[in-house]
Amino acid sequence: MPTRSIRLAGAALVAGLGLASLAACGDSGDSGSGSSGSSSSGGGGAKKIALLLPESKTTRYETFDRPLFEAAVKKDCADCTIIYSNADQDPAKQQQQAEAALTQGANVLVLDPVDGKAAAGVVASAKGQGVPVVAYDRFIAGADYYVSFDNETVGKIQAQTLVDTIKAGGKTSGDIVMINGSPTDPNAASFKKGAHSVLDSSGFKIAAEYDTPDWSPDKAQAWMEGQISAVKGSLVGVYAANDGTGGGAIAALKAGGVKPLPPVTGQDSELAAIQRILAGDQAMTIYKPVPPEAEAAAKAAIALANKQKPASTGDTDGVPSTILDPIAVTKDKVKDTIIKDNVYKVADICTGAFAAVCTAAGIS
Repeated sequence: MPTRSIRLAGAALVAGLGLASLAACGDSGDSGSGSSGSSSSGGGGAKKIALLLPESKTTRYETFDRPLFEAAVKKDCADCTIIYSNADQDPAKQQQQAEAALTQGANVLVLDPVDGKAAAGVVASAKGQGVPVVAYDRFIAGADYYVSFDNETVGKIQAQTLVDTIKAGGKTSGDIVMINGSPTDPNAASFKKGAHSVLDSSGFKIAAEYDTPDWSPDKAQAWMEGQISAVKGSLVGVYAANDGTGGGAIAALKAGGVKPLPPVTGQDSELAAIQRILAGDQAMTIYKPVPPEAEAAAKAAIALANKQKPASTGDTDGVPSTILDPIAVTKDKVKDTIIKDNVYKVADICTGAFAAVCTAAGIS
C-alpha cells in the first residue's frame, strides 16, 4: 500500500470554492483540445498548463473536474492559459494529446491517465523536455506530484457499507458478486484491494468477479445479466466500484426479475446514483469532493510551472502528494453531504418520480 504520512480532509479546502458557482466558470467546448485564459497577471506570470482528462462516460470529469480546475487556476494565475483535452478512454489518443500540449509549449501537464502504465511514457516524454507532470486522481509512477483520494479506503468503505447493509437486513450468509473497475485504471486495483480486505473475511461468499473494461456501464450490465441465473436465489449484495457499473448492475437485476433488489454500492455521487439511493435501489455511493482535489492540483501545477516546490501533505511511493478523504453517502447522509455542498440542486434531484422519496428523506 502506498505510504501516506498525513491525510488532508476534503472539506478543508472547499471554503471559497463552492461547487455550484465554480462549475459555471469553466469555458464551454467539446472534448477535444481547447484553451482558456484571461488578461490580468498573477501566479508568477503567464504559463501554459495542460489538463488531460481520461474520459467522458463518467459525468464528473466534464461537469466538475474541468470547470473547477480551470476556475482554480484562474483564481491564482489569471494570465495562465489552459490547454484542455479529453482522451475519450483511448490511451493512444491521450499520448497524442500530451505530445500536442508539449508542442504547444505547456509548462506543466496535469494528467489523469486512461492507462496508468502507458502514462509512464507521457511522463518520460515530458521530463525529457523539462516539463513536470501532476498525476491527477490516478497515480503515475515517476510523476512530480500526485493529487487524489485514499483509494484503498474507498474500497474498504464501499465493502464495509455493503456488509453492514446486508447484515442490517437480517442476512449473515449468501453470495456477493464484485463488479470492479477498468483493469487499466490504477485506482481500480486499489479499490478492489480495499474491498477484498473487507469482503474476504465477511462471512459472505464472493460468487463471481469481473473487471469492467473502460468502466463501461453497458459491459457491467451485460456481465451481471449473465450471472443472474447462477446466483438469483442466493445473491445478497453487489459490490460495484462506481455508480456507472452499479447502475448497470441494477438495470440487469431489475430486468432479470430479482426481487427485492440486493444492496448495490457505487462511487462518484452521480446524479442518477443519488436518485437511486433515495429511491432505495442503490445502497450507497462514495462522495469525493472535487473542489479540494481540483484546487490542490491547480496550486501544484502553478507552482511547478514556475519552478517552485508545491506544498504537500505526504508522499505516495516517493511522489509528493495531497491525499484526500472519501465520504460514504447513504440515504440518511444525502442531505448533509450532497445537498449541503451544493453538488446538485434539490430541484434537479427531486424531479418527477423522485419528489416523493425526497420528501420522505426530508429533502425539499
